[in-house]
This record gives sequence, C-alpha cells and structure tokens, in this order.
Amino acid sequence: CAGSEGVESATGLEVDGEVGEAAKTLWGDRLDVIVGDFAQTLPVGPAANLLISNPPYVRHHYINSLNKEAMQRAVAGSLGIKVSGLAGLYCYFMLLAHEWLDDGAVSGWLVPSEFMDVNYGSALKEYLLDKVRLLRIHRYDPTSVQFDDALVSSAVVWFSKEATDDDYEVEFSFGGTLDAPALTKHIKKSSLRAERKWTRFPENGVRASNTSSLRLKDAFSVKRGIATGDNGFFILDRARIGQYGLRFDYLTPVLPSPRHLDVTEVFADDDGYPAIENPLFLINCKLPEHQIEALYPELHDYLQTGIKSVSDRYLCKSKCLWYQQEQRDPAPLLCTYMGRGTKNSRLPFRFILNHSKAIATNSYLMLYPKPARHGARTYDDATIKRVWKELNALPPSALTSEGRVYGGGLRKIEPRELGEVVCASCFEPHHEPPQLQLFEAAG
Repeated sequence: CAGSEGVESATGLEVDGEVGEAAKTLWGDRLDVIVGDFAQTLPVGPAANLLISNPPYVRHHYINSLNKEAMQRAVAGSLGIKVSGLAGLYCYFMLLAHEWLDDGAVSGWLVPSEFMDVNYGSALKEYLLDKVRLLRIHRYDPTSVQFDDALVSSAVVWFSKEATDDDYEVEFSFGGTLDAPALTKHIKKSSLRAERKWTRFPENGVRASNTSSLRLKDAFSVKRGIATGDNGFFILDRARIGQYGLRFDYLTPVLPSPRHLDVTEVFADDDGYPAIENPLFLINCKLPEHQIEALYPELHDYLQTGIKSVSDRYLCKSKCLWYQQEQRDPAPLLCTYMGRGTKNSRLPFRFILNHSKAIATNSYLMLYPKPARHGARTYDDATIKRVWKELNALPPSALTSEGRVYGGGLRKIEPRELGEVVCASCFEPHHEPPQLQLFEAAG
C-alpha cells in the first residue's frame, strides 16, 4: 500500500524458497515476503493500491494441465473471462491479480508484447478494455532486446482498477525508454476494441473503416507448407538419392529453406523441377510398409534406417503411417514465414514466384488462387507475375502491421494474418477478386 508519504506497507510473493528467504534477509521488516505460488495464493492483508509486476513468462505447454484448468476456473469465476489454453502464465498472473487490488489501484506490468497480436491475448484485451481503465502501453523497440535471456519483445502496461464505459484515450508509446519514448500516440478505446493488432500503434494510425478494401484472402487461400517431422531424413538432394538408389516415382520436388533460396523467382527445368543449384526432393509415399517392401525395396531399406531415430518423433508417431506426408499441390506464389529483412530488401518477408512443380515446407506460406465469384476469367502468366511484383512492392507496414514481432526484430506472419493484408493494387479495379489458375488449388 502506498500513501502520500510513500510506501506504507509492501508484500511480495516468491515461488522459490531460497530466493524468498534471501529477500526476507535483504528487505527485513520493510517487505513482507510470502513464499508460495502467486497463481495459487488467495489475497492476503489489505487490498493493494499499487501493484508492480514482472510475471514469469512460461509458455502454455510448460504449464501443468491441472494448474492451468484451476487458473482458468478462477479467472472465469472472478472476472467472467474465458482464457485460451494457449495463453502463457503471465496472462493468468495479470488476471488473477485483480482480486488483490483495491478500487482505484494503479498497476504496472512488464510483459511480452505478443498478447496484443495473438488470439490468446483476447482475454487480456477484454480485461483491459472492460474491467479496468487502461492508461498506457509502452512497447520497447524489438530490435533492442531489453533482457539478455529474453527472446520476446517487451511492453509495459499501466492501468487503474476502475471500470468505465467512457470512450477515453489510451496512450501508446514505442521505442526509447518509458520516460522518453521515441513515438507516442493516443488511441480511443473504441478503436482498440475494433482493432486486431494493437502493436500497430503508435507507429501506425487507426485503420480506415472502409471494409471494401481487397485483402489477399479475397483472392487466395493461404496454407502453411508441410511439416515433415524430420527434414534431414525425408528431404534429400540428388547425391543422397543416388547413394541409396531411390527412384523419382515417390519423390516430390521441394524448395529449400528461405535462407538457402536466394532468388524470388523459381524457374522450372524440362521435368518441372526447380532450376536451382542442388534441387531437393521429398520422400512422399502413401503405401503401407508391406507394399513398399514389395514394390520399392530400396525405399523400404532406407525407411528402416529411420525406425529408431525418426519414427518415434512426435509428429511422425502421430500419423497413421509415420513416413506419410501432408499433401500439397504446387503453389504459384509463396511467402516466407519468418524474417528480419535484408540489406537488399525492406520487407521482412519475401514473395516468391514459383514456375516449378515444387512444394514447400512450413518455413513458407503457400498462396493458392481462389475461383472468381462471377465469370470464368483467369489470369495468364504475365498477370500472375504482375501480382507477384505488386506484393513485393508493398510498403513494409502493410505486412508488419498484420504479423507479430519477437526480440531482436524477428518477425513472423501466420496464414490468417497474411490473408488480412490489404493489397488492392494487386487486383484490377471494379472486378471481383480474379481467378488465378497457374496450378490447381489444394483442397
């Protein structure tokens, strides 16, 4: 509790017993240290009028399932908010701390900024907009990591415990320090409620309310590339194919990872394979093992070398046949999934024009043309190429405002996020999104 003369009393919780005892020794009577798990501790003592926290950042898959369910029930019971099972531990800490606060209390949290972009962050957004008065969010520049052991971008969230229906303004700041940010902008609460991506502020303004803007999802189905379970085993070059005597009957051409593909246009040779240095091929066979042994003994022998080291991997053992792959048709356009940008490109992501029969792994997003809603008009190769050029000419903010960012400036964009990118210039005006038929779209 803090008064006009300073801090009157202070309570801290620490889950590590040794650290808790050290804190008791260090602070003495000035700090009441409770050794225990905050997420499982009921409020003690008088309600706090000031709470400052740097909660633990533990991803959802490291949280005990029983503890997760208990925290979800506690949040639902106290706030009526449903928390996604994908939420990190810091989300629960912020929501459970509500019961510890006195009316009008001020609270400050140092948390990963990703909650402002991802679906599981909707619980925190609902809390900040409906249960308290959101005062300010400061986001540190992700290219300047604040903590050596943190690979996330950080934000400081300030709010007071006073729910209000007023459409007040919230301060968003970015870069620099908390006291001296590089950018600042005030955003209406109503605008935040309508916005999916809060990290677009303050660098970008409120989106125009024009819902007629064409987005990539209007013309493309965006799918993630395949996850093999072990690229080193299932993807081979011609040298290894020859070493094991494998045939091309069950091999599918596949593009190398983005860091090994230094072009943005992939041409095809006479067989439809990528005309690149050292092309790669994916073992892609759906036959049961006894048929493989009868028809392709050389493939059967190769698969046996992976029984101990590959077949028991999580993704492989979850399949009906551990070596069976997801099925994808070649896509005429692809987008890299992660990136920071390069000296030669302002964009953190690259769009690649694919003339070959190659598919891609999950380091790419694959863009498949959707049928036109009216008529049977199709794009020819020249128009496909124009669309590709337009995509690579988009301003960086068109993509970064839809994706997400991590510590060190690493950016990522998911299929749904890429689909939300506005790209009206990619389509001819006054028409429905056109049908693109370079390759048959995947089902």
